[in-house]
Amino acid sequence: QEASYRFALPTSGSGGAFKQENFVLSTSSTDQLKGVMTLQGDALCQADVNLKMPRNNQLLHFAFREDKQWKLQQIQDARNHVNQAIYLLMNRDVNYQFKTGLEVLKLMDAVMLQLSRARNRLTTPATLTLPEIASSGLTKMFTPALPPDILVNFYINLNKLCLTVYQLHVLQPSTTKNFKPAGGSVLHNPGAAFEFGSQRYEVSHVHKVECVVPWLNDALVFFTVSLQLCQQLKDKISVFSSYWNYRPY
Repeated sequence: QEASYRFALPTSGSGGAFKQENFVLSTSSTDQLKGVMTLQGDALCQADVNLKMPRNNQLLHFAFREDKQWKLQQIQDARNHVNQAIYLLMNRDVNYQFKTGLEVLKLMDAVMLQLSRARNRLTTPATLTLPEIASSGLTKMFTPALPPDILVNFYINLNKLCLTVYQLHVLQPSTTKNFKPAGGSVLHNPGAAFEFGSQRYEVSHVHKVECVVPWLNDALVFFTVSLQLCQQLKDKISVFSSYWNYRPY
């Protein structure tokens, strides 16, 4: 229950709507990339990004269009899994009596599966290819439109909201003799090459910034505690079952 509450943060008097939280994504070591994000539940409803180009220090600025917001599927999935775990525990009559230890063990296994999936959605970001990032609907979210040599990706990693910006340069036909496209990855390194449309590109610079989301940190802690409680109950059932089945000669 405590974990599920962290995925629904109502503002007082707003009828249960998710409250908006602002996060600044930056690093202390460099000011090349800075992002100001507004998170509302599982949606990024505002994003403001400043990128200082390494070569000429030109400052690029782009933000979400006012009519757009970006759903963070990881948060949505984690919430659905923890709610499913609660449903498994609550969908019996209040006076229901479990008849066997095995019945309890099966229930705990089903609950733990949902809790593990919820935790894994936050701890394991999706691996994407560069063409998948390039063709993502995220590229159409910004105004002004992103330059063709810039790719952007948002994701959750553990308790952090992460922003990655890739700078690209076009590969000339004379340099693509041994062209080998990069596979899927959470974070692509400089030198990763890919083909998109009729053009081949290479990543020249990678910029990543992140910020801790406190309520995601709380949720991860509660997932761990919940899984430990389930395992403790399973262990107790197993001990009592072995005692019950023990028959001295």
